[in-house]
Amino acid sequence: MPRGLYARSLIIIIAPMVLLQSVVAFVFMERHWQTVTQRLSTAVTRDIAAIIEMVETWPDDPDHENALRIAAEKLALNAALLPPEPLPPPARKPFFSLLDQTLSQEITTQIARPFWIDTVGNSNLVEIRIQLEDGVLRILARRSQTYASNTHIFLLWMVGTSLVLLFISVLFLRNQIRPILALAEASESFGKGRPMPEGFRPRGAIEVRRASLAFIQMRERIERQMEQRTQMLTGVSHDLRTVLTRFKLQLALLSRKVNTEAMEQDVTDMQTMLEGYLAFAKGEATEETGELNLSQMLEKLEKDGKLHKRKVLTRLSGHPEITVRPVAFSRMVGNLAANALRHGRTVEIDARNAKGWLTLTVDDDGPGIPEDRREDVFKPFVRLDEARNQDASGTGLGLSIARDIARAHGGDIELSESPLGGLRAEVRVPS
Repeated sequence: MPRGLYARSLIIIIAPMVLLQSVVAFVFMERHWQTVTQRLSTAVTRDIAAIIEMVETWPDDPDHENALRIAAEKLALNAALLPPEPLPPPARKPFFSLLDQTLSQEITTQIARPFWIDTVGNSNLVEIRIQLEDGVLRILARRSQTYASNTHIFLLWMVGTSLVLLFISVLFLRNQIRPILALAEASESFGKGRPMPEGFRPRGAIEVRRASLAFIQMRERIERQMEQRTQMLTGVSHDLRTVLTRFKLQLALLSRKVNTEAMEQDVTDMQTMLEGYLAFAKGEATEETGELNLSQMLEKLEKDGKLHKRKVLTRLSGHPEITVRPVAFSRMVGNLAANALRHGRTVEIDARNAKGWLTLTVDDDGPGIPEDRREDVFKPFVRLDEARNQDASGTGLGLSIARDIARAHGGDIELSESPLGGLRAEVRVPS
């Protein structure tokens, strides 16, 4: 069975139509065509039997003119007596011919003499030869006398009308499927974090219009909620930054005899956490999609590795241009690369863009993360005490932000063991 709605709808339309036509054609051929053909063949065979009877009953007429005249005038059969000679070899039988089968059966039953018939060809005549004692009787009958020849007209009209109706149905069905495909495309674009397709609006049947309108309203509510959240967090961030600035100023004005280093470090940590939380909550929802060059991004990561005195190897296969939110996507890859650089000496980044999907893996040779804790590191503010997150400068939001960005693009991030011995972060997003 096809998986697409359009193909399934076509089957729903075509299957009953074909079934109905098959039943009608079978019943017509079985009850009408065959019955009429058999009756016509029976009548012609009876006429031929009557001619044979007249020829054999009146042997005084050497030329049998009266019998042949009656056959032509009263029975509409062109009859002729041929000299005694063997019948022609059996003619080629058609693959399917109701006339050939029915007429042969009737001649065998009613006349019971050797015979030869020719029903093949485009001729309007059917030739029949009957072996007599003193000659061969040749009969030329019109095909319409022995065969229901107008049957194909019925079948032609039935099939032709069905094809026309099917063509019209396909056109209407395509117009009904297009709004559903447009809604699916709009939903997919929203899932990938892309703008609404140009020209999208509720169209089609009432149910499809309601679904499209509900999707538009849902999208507007989500965008409005995200905007309100961003505005609220921006205001909260501004207020907290003001308080932190006062703390710093008060600490700076304190006497140098007072040891304020610990307090200053606490204020710095609070500001770092505040900035990290704001970035995590805000995300990049307001950024428009655009083209990002993977080659340039990977080249920048190699330079960052040199600055940190780490070995960074990058590989790229496939088309280098992808359609994403450039700033957000670069930040996601930067977070993964920074996490790998912080815990490993060697980092390998492999990007493969093929078949509409971008698969990017970041491997390092660091201590890794236990398998049962790999999902925990994606939770906000979660920092593992063992293995990796021992860096005091971390806020526990890097991987959370990265996964949030990946899912906003319609993809995800998975963690696994790296061939280098450390951790592998695999990003898979539609390109």
